[in-house]
Amino acid sequence: MEQITRAPRVWIDGVPLLFRSAGVKNYLHHWILHLQRAGLRVRVFPYLTVPGELDHERSVCGTYATFGRLAAWHGLNLVPNHLLDWAARDAGIFHSSKLLNPPRRLGLTATLYDATCWLMPECHTRSNVAAEKAFAERIWKRAAGLIAISESTRNDAVRLLGLDPRRIRVIYPGIPQPYFDAAAETAGRVRSLYGLDREYVLCVGTLEPRKNLATLLDAYELLPAEVRQQYMLVVAGPAGWSSANLKSRLQSLGSDVRYLGYVPEAHMPALFAGATLFAYISLYEGFGFPVAQALAAGVPVLTSAVSSLPELAADAAELVEPRSVEAVRAALLRLLTSETRCSTLARAGRLRAREFTWERCARESLEFFEQVDGRAGV
Repeated sequence: MEQITRAPRVWIDGVPLLFRSAGVKNYLHHWILHLQRAGLRVRVFPYLTVPGELDHERSVCGTYATFGRLAAWHGLNLVPNHLLDWAARDAGIFHSSKLLNPPRRLGLTATLYDATCWLMPECHTRSNVAAEKAFAERIWKRAAGLIAISESTRNDAVRLLGLDPRRIRVIYPGIPQPYFDAAAETAGRVRSLYGLDREYVLCVGTLEPRKNLATLLDAYELLPAEVRQQYMLVVAGPAGWSSANLKSRLQSLGSDVRYLGYVPEAHMPALFAGATLFAYISLYEGFGFPVAQALAAGVPVLTSAVSSLPELAADAAELVEPRSVEAVRAALLRLLTSETRCSTLARAGRLRAREFTWERCARESLEFFEQVDGRAGV
């Protein structure tokens, strides 16, 4: 309790909560709720209330309120301003997510999610790359402290952007409790809802180039016919940037491949728990929320041996070179024909997932904010 009473009042930039979003919105939603539960005095810019239910597809506000807040955000990003200095006069720290002109008298912090705009700009739109680089120059490079969601992300930021590693603290995100509580025995209702009448390999993620789904489809189609007849491939996630051809392919592959589109968060734990295998061969992840969720649900995981994914999975997943169709095909076949290996991975996954809790993330974030506040002398 002594830590909580010393903690500064923090404004957190919640602009991503107004968009259709996946990983960042997931992070902010759970992070803010658990910081509040831990006793941190949090306000959310631009005057947002974070609901208990997470909806990746919709804003946390109604339509008119969302437009008004987005207009205010765009206006405040155009020029340095004094309005927020007045509005945040009772705060000590501003944690920026999208705002380029935060209150100037407060300690400035931000979260490092990934460095893909530098490492693989071809996987993003030009406008997204430009916005991320502007944010790095105006926020990351002058922040008093930064949170990195993995060691991999921290190392990339230091190497590519020249950031001072002493200002960056690695604080892992958490996994929501429903994923730990999910069980294959209780997944029947969700399987029935989506017409999943066979065992399945699951892949979850927005359809976009970085997720590398085309390689997974190539590898799956090369499996023996009898394996594909036993295990269908189920893909869940909304269409994203440059996804039209991939979405068309998914919808034309017949009964062995099912594309579910966006699946509400309430259904996700059971969808994970009902899977025989979770396959996620992304080309780069700052953390890898879907992999963490699969580990918690006790599903054996096949994932990429790149970026943060080996760090996240440790020895609790099968790792593969994501750009090699043959390597992915061989790993799929190996796992789908070995109950022993899958059982071992499932047990190890649940143990590994216990290291990633939102309560721990909130506690370490409180310590981070206290340290930044102390250095700033607020």
